[in-house]
Amino acid sequence: MTSADTSPRLAGSAAAKTKPNLRLPAETGVVVALAVLVGLLGWLQRPFLEPANLFALLEQAALPGIVAVGMVFVLTIREIDLSVGAMFHLTAVVAAVLIAAGVDPWLSAFAGVALGMCLGLANGLLALALRVPVIAVTLGTWWMADGLSSVIGKGQAIAPSTGEGNFFPALSGKVFGLVPASVVIFILLAVTLQTVLHRTRFGYRVQATGSNPEAAAHAGIATATVRLMALALMGAVAGLAGVIHLGAQGTVAPADGNGLALFAITAALLGGTRLSGGHGSVIGAAIGALVIQVALSGMALLGVDGAWESFAIGALLVAALAADYLGRIWRSHRAERRLATRRG
Repeated sequence: MTSADTSPRLAGSAAAKTKPNLRLPAETGVVVALAVLVGLLGWLQRPFLEPANLFALLEQAALPGIVAVGMVFVLTIREIDLSVGAMFHLTAVVAAVLIAAGVDPWLSAFAGVALGMCLGLANGLLALALRVPVIAVTLGTWWMADGLSSVIGKGQAIAPSTGEGNFFPALSGKVFGLVPASVVIFILLAVTLQTVLHRTRFGYRVQATGSNPEAAAHAGIATATVRLMALALMGAVAGLAGVIHLGAQGTVAPADGNGLALFAITAALLGGTRLSGGHGSVIGAAIGALVIQVALSGMALLGVDGAWESFAIGALLVAALAADYLGRIWRSHRAERRLATRRG
């Protein structure tokens, strides 16, 4: 005859109830911010919600947004590229000069994108050779590219002839008569680069390199090559934005590209990309660019002096940095709690 075991269970021997791990997407905060801004401005100024104004807002956000989605890769590897505005302007100037010299506009545009890629690659090679952070190198190459733009363009606006080919009509036109071509390119590029970052081997290596460079190197990842590729991609994206700007506007002015680096970094951080590296969100950066543009457009609608625009972007950057810092504290706290639970 066997007796049932009636001895009490030891504390902690019962299967622990697992709490559902509800983790909101990294883009949640910026989506909420965009919704609140649009709703608030629509309530204060009804014309803000008119389709024509919304499409114009999207068009204004497209080019800085394109640069912002490229900046995600740079931030994810724990670097910052300050030269993107100068690369944007130099590639547009070179493409404009080539078109004015009689080169096919599409070939000139390709040359501009290729130049941007080479400039980004040069930033990476210099950083590796000098063993300094990319932010230090790009502080110098920013001025170098800006100086080359002034020399090539002679400090004047360049407006090549728009009468030949379909380059200018294609980039200044609208798809279905509603959506600007630059917006379509912006959306397609954001979706493509989001897929690259989170669904490809290169994207995995970018995140691994930014998360823990030493561990990534021990795992066999060529971290130097990954950094070079990320910076070359940033240059190519800046070049693409530059030639789209030329095609859409038909001209490139000396001040074009000013403040673009600040805009791109702010948009990426607002969208959930971590300044500490290891994680990025391209879609979040695209939405972050919309948040900044909505804020700037709202200021204009409310009659705020345009001189406050730089202040507003700087304030958003500080807010994004504060949010990134609080996020790091929260993630550290959660990691400590999980470790304590396992030990207990």
